[in-house]
Amino acid sequence: MTFQEIKNLLIEKFGTEVLIAEQNEGLQPALVINPEFINKVCFELRDNSNTYFDFLSNLSGIDYGIDKNKIGVVYHLSSIPYNTQLTLKVEKEFDRNSAILPSFPTVSDVWRTADWHEREAYDLLGIDFKGHPDLRRILLPDDWEGYPLRKDYKTAETYKGIKIDY
Repeated sequence: MTFQEIKNLLIEKFGTEVLIAEQNEGLQPALVINPEFINKVCFELRDNSNTYFDFLSNLSGIDYGIDKNKIGVVYHLSSIPYNTQLTLKVEKEFDRNSAILPSFPTVSDVWRTADWHEREAYDLLGIDFKGHPDLRRILLPDDWEGYPLRKDYKTAETYKGIKIDY
């Protein structure tokens, strides 16, 4: 299926509110999905015999910058039998001063590999994935404070008495 056909399939299945935007700049076009629909969209794209996106090749969290106060997730999907790829994105504004983490539905029940990808996005960017079976730090120690890939992250001077030299 072409990009346009996939877009039309999602609109027919879930209605126009499923898509927030379409991004055509860059090497690969992307569909910006309403965050509430991301899990359902991924199940549809995996299970539909016309798309069969059987492989989540990457999931990355992204901080769009302090001036935008927006955070998101980018999903790179592949269909091995059809030799096609698709990029999906979800994004939302969030309050950097709030203790409440920005949250998106998990896709770890769609593709098992999302488990560790989502844990990494949680660990480094502080993105909560609702419904994730084991959301905890994966790269940093459990007592690490903050999320190092956020644009407003302030590096600590020491960790457990050891000087952090940057």
